[in-house]
Formats: sequence, C-alpha cells, structure tokens
Amino acid sequence: MQNRQHARVRLRLPVRLRWVAPLGQQSEICETRNVSKGGLLIACKEQPPEGLPLWVTFPFDVAAPDTQPEVLARVVRRYGSSVGEPVHEEIALHFERFPLSANNAREVHQTAAAPPAKNGSVGNVSVPIRVRPRHILWPEEAMTLDVSNELLRFVSNREYAPGDTLFVSFVSRETRPWPGIGETAGTIVKVEKVPQSASLVITLRRVVD
Repeated sequence: MQNRQHARVRLRLPVRLRWVAPLGQQSEICETRNVSKGGLLIACKEQPPEGLPLWVTFPFDVAAPDTQPEVLARVVRRYGSSVGEPVHEEIALHFERFPLSANNAREVHQTAAAPPAKNGSVGNVSVPIRVRPRHILWPEEAMTLDVSNELLRFVSNREYAPGDTLFVSFVSRETRPWPGIGETAGTIVKVEKVPQSASLVITLRRVVD
C-alpha cells in the first residue's frame, strides 16, 4: 500500500503542458486522470522523459491560452495505456520549485502576475518569454522559473555564458513583470545545469538605463 502525501481525486479536465526541447519549445493539450495538491496524473500522446521539467496550465481554457498561470512541474513516472484503450502515455507530474542559489534567494521573487498559493498548494508560477542575443534576430521561446524587478531566471537548451547580453520580451502584457514595453536588455550573471537534464538555467540581471 502506497502512502501519499496528498489525497487524489479522479477528475478529467484539459491541461496544457509546455516544455523546452532541443529544437525549440513544445506544447500539448492533455487530459487529467486524477489530481492532487502535489501533482497530476495525465494522459498524453507525447512521451516526455522522466525527470523532465515542464510547465503546466491546469485547468486549461482554450479560449484564453495566453493569460493563464503556468506552474513548474517534473515528470516522475510514465505508464503505458491499458489494453483496449486509445494509445496514449499516462504521466505522473509533481509540482515543484527549482532551488534558488544562495546568491539568488534574497533577490528573486515570484512574478506579481500570479501570487503564490497558500496551504501547500502550487507555487512558482511561470510566464512565457522570448529571448535572443544581440546579434540574432530570431528569439528563443522559453519559460521563466522566477522573476523580480531586477533578476529573471529561465530554462534554455542554448549555450550562453556569463556576461552575455540578451534581449527579453514577454509574450503577454498581462504577465509582464518588468517595466516598459517591447524588448528589455539583460546581462547573464549565472549559468546552471538543470538536474537530470541537458538544459541550463540562465539568470539575467535587467539592464537599467
């Protein structure tokens, strides 16, 4: 018998997953099988590997795709579909926080677009961004881990180095935590590896005019 930290409820609702792949960002609209405060069991056609960090919108409203909060999660288990059912992959997701480094912990806060939930429910709400180096016109689509007025962290599969300058634009005005409009320059102050992944966590400090 398994001991679960949170009670599960059988519930079928749409959920959107978004994750960083080697050739760009991918997303899929799936369906929950059961839900809890700590995570979800969902049915999907795609098969993201165990340990992969991804961003979850739950429940997902197709009428308002860019104004809903997204929460960081990780794939902890995968299950094949049962005999007689449509082919799909059942994926167990755990809501989580990326650990802040000691230098970032005092400065980085959650985006004001969606305040953290209370009583053990999901936190670390993320927002989609576009990022590009100074000499490249085509931006990379990415997701923030956390953001403050001065700092921003996001996950990427591109190679960046401390000291590089990147230009950031927020996909939705409603979720923009930095002042101004359009692109904002930032300087990379730290590059970290994502646990159990080839991706990197990039920390940017906003360039103040």
